[in-house]
Amino acid sequence: MTKHLENQINHLKKEILYVGALVEEALRNALKAFSDKDYALANRVIENDEIIDQKEVEVEEDCLKILALYQPVAIDLRYIISVLKINNDLERIADLAVNIASRTKFLTDVAEIKIPDSLFTIAEKVEQMLNMSLDSLVNSDAEIARSVLMADDEVDDLHAAMYGIAKNNLEKDPSKIDQWFNVIAISRYLERAADHTTNIAEDVIYLVDGEITRHESGKI
Repeated sequence: MTKHLENQINHLKKEILYVGALVEEALRNALKAFSDKDYALANRVIENDEIIDQKEVEVEEDCLKILALYQPVAIDLRYIISVLKINNDLERIADLAVNIASRTKFLTDVAEIKIPDSLFTIAEKVEQMLNMSLDSLVNSDAEIARSVLMADDEVDDLHAAMYGIAKNNLEKDPSKIDQWFNVIAISRYLERAADHTTNIAEDVIYLVDGEITRHESGKI
């Protein structure tokens, strides 16, 4: 590796980790706004999304510049390909945090309902998955990444159960349909965020081991 390429990749590592930190903060704040019914914090998540969008574009441009100027091979090429994909997944998680914040604003404006404990469990698990996926990237640790993949099934099961919870509550009080629609939407956003963290973990496994694990559920 030339010194110039090494410098560019080191810069790229710092940038993707910075994007990761911004996205972690966005998701954390969106979920805190939801649990605390904090309208102002939900607004802040929405407003700050522009910063993440801009950083996502900058990281993509850096990756493309490195590919064009240095034509990297082997592990360097794998790293850049992985960063391109991780960068996109992080931006999508940030978008989902914005969606959660938007639904939170609606829920603070209408008659309150009892939020199921399982939704907070989903939120906690997704936050943990994102943290672990980024840890696996920082430490080039495929084992941490594999644990993220296994955690995704738990989130899927909890999300699927939310429909039954909503149905039972609506049978008791149909007037709360709008509230429960938004609760289900937040659960769905979290389930999709878990999918994106799983994508990140799969990319770390590819980066570290050169192994493509997509479409291999149950074989991890």
